[in-house]
Amino acid sequence: MAPTDDSGQIARHPSAPGETPPAGPADGAAAPGARMPRWLPRAMVLALALIALFQLGTWAFHQVLGLLINILIAFFLALAVEPAVSRMASYGMRRGLATFIVFFGLFIVLAGFFTLLGSMLAGQIIKLVEGFPDYLDSVISWVNDTFHTHLRRVDIQEGLLHSQWLKKYAQNSAAGVLDVSTQVLGGLFQLLTIALFAFYFAADGPRLRRALCSVLPPARQAEVLRAWEIAVDKTGGYLYSRGLMALVSGVAHYILFQALGIPYAPVLGVWVGVVSQFIPTIGTYLAGALPMLIAFTVNPWYALWVLIFVVVYQQFENYMLQPKLTAKTVDIHPAVAFGSVVAGTALLGAVGALIAIPAVATLQAFLGAYVKRYAVADEPRVQGHRTRGTGPGAATRARHLWTRLRTGAPAVPRAGRGAVHGPDTDRNAHADPGTDTGTGTDTGTGGDTGTDTDTGTGGSGPDRGSG
Repeated sequence: MAPTDDSGQIARHPSAPGETPPAGPADGAAAPGARMPRWLPRAMVLALALIALFQLGTWAFHQVLGLLINILIAFFLALAVEPAVSRMASYGMRRGLATFIVFFGLFIVLAGFFTLLGSMLAGQIIKLVEGFPDYLDSVISWVNDTFHTHLRRVDIQEGLLHSQWLKKYAQNSAAGVLDVSTQVLGGLFQLLTIALFAFYFAADGPRLRRALCSVLPPARQAEVLRAWEIAVDKTGGYLYSRGLMALVSGVAHYILFQALGIPYAPVLGVWVGVVSQFIPTIGTYLAGALPMLIAFTVNPWYALWVLIFVVVYQQFENYMLQPKLTAKTVDIHPAVAFGSVVAGTALLGAVGALIAIPAVATLQAFLGAYVKRYAVADEPRVQGHRTRGTGPGAATRARHLWTRLRTGAPAVPRAGRGAVHGPDTDRNAHADPGTDTGTGTDTGTGGDTGTDTDTGTGGSGPDRGSG
C-alpha cells in the first residue's frame, strides 16, 4: 500500500539518482475526485432562463400582434383627422368635442352609404330571385334550340331538389352560420377598438406629444415634433390623393352605368370609387363584382362590358393616374410607392398595403433633412447623352473603305498612327496646324550620324527621319 500524507494525497518521494521519476497526470486532465467549476451551474441556469424568457416573449408578441396592428391603424387614422380637429380647436372648441364631431360626421357618412347600399343590394337580390324562373326558361329554350334537346324546367327543378349536392351544401351552410357570426362580431370589435384608440390619440394629441417629449433632451424633442408634423402632412396628402382617385373612378363608372341603363347608377359609382381605393389588394375585385351582378340582371352582355371597363380602367389608374397623384401629394417616386405597397402587404397584409405609402413618405421626408446633397455638374452624361469622339464618323469611314476597295488604293492609317511609305520615311495620315520639331544626332561605333525631325502637334504630324 502506497504511503500517504496527512491530507490523504499519495506521498511523493524523491527518486533515486539515475531513476526516471513516475509520470504524473497529464496537463488539463481531470484528476480523480475533481469538483465541477462553480460558474457552470449558474451559467446553465442563466441559459435556460434566457431561453424561457425568449419563448415567453415570442408567445406574448403573437398574442398581442392583433392589438398592435389595431393601434397602428388607429394612430394613422388619428393623424388623418388631426388637421380638422386642430382647425376646430383653434376657434376655441375643446379638442375632445372637436374630435367627437369629426368622428360622428364620419360615422353618419359611412352609415348612410352602407344603408343605401344594403337597400339597393336587397332589392336587387329580391328581383333576381323573382325573375329566376324566367331566366331559367330562356336558358332552357336556348339550349333546346341549339343542341336539339327536350329539357323542361320542372325536371331540372326536381333534379336539383333531390340532388345530394344541394343537401350537402345546405348542411355546410348551416354549420358555417356560427363561424360567420363569430367573424362578424370579431370584425365589429376590431372596428370599435380602432375607433376608441383613434379618438384618444386625436383628442389627447398635445398631451401625448408632451409626454413623449418629456423623456427626451431638447434637441431630440425638436426632431420628434418635426417628424410628427411630417407624418400629419403625408397622411393627409395620401388620403387626399385616395379621395381624388375615388372621385375620378366613381364618375367614370357612373357614366358607364348610366349609358348602359343599369339601375342605381349613382350608388354603384360611389361603391366602386370608395371600395376600390380604400380597401387594398381585393378592393378592385369587390368593387367590380356588385355592378357586374346587377348588370347581369338587365342584360348578360352588359355584365361583360362592365368587366372589360373595370379591367381597362384599373390598368389606366395603376400606370398613369395613381403614380402622378401619389408623386404630387405624397411626394415619393411611383416605383417607391409600388415597392412600399408590396412590402407592406408582405409584412402586414391588407393593413400594411393601406398604411405603407404614408409611412414610407413620412420616413423619406424625415430622413431627407439629414442627407447632405451636392450640386451636380451640368454634363451631358447626366442626362444620358453619350459623348462621341472627334474622329470621322462611321458613315465616313465606311465610305472611305468602299473607295479603297473599289480603287485598290493602300489603306490610310488613322490619326496618331504612322504608316511606312519608304525605307527612311514615316508619314501620318493627318497633319495638324502646329509644328513640333526636334533634332538629334546619334553617333555609333561605325561613325553613323543621323538626324531625326518630327513635325506635328502632340506628336501627330509628318515624321521624317534620315540616317
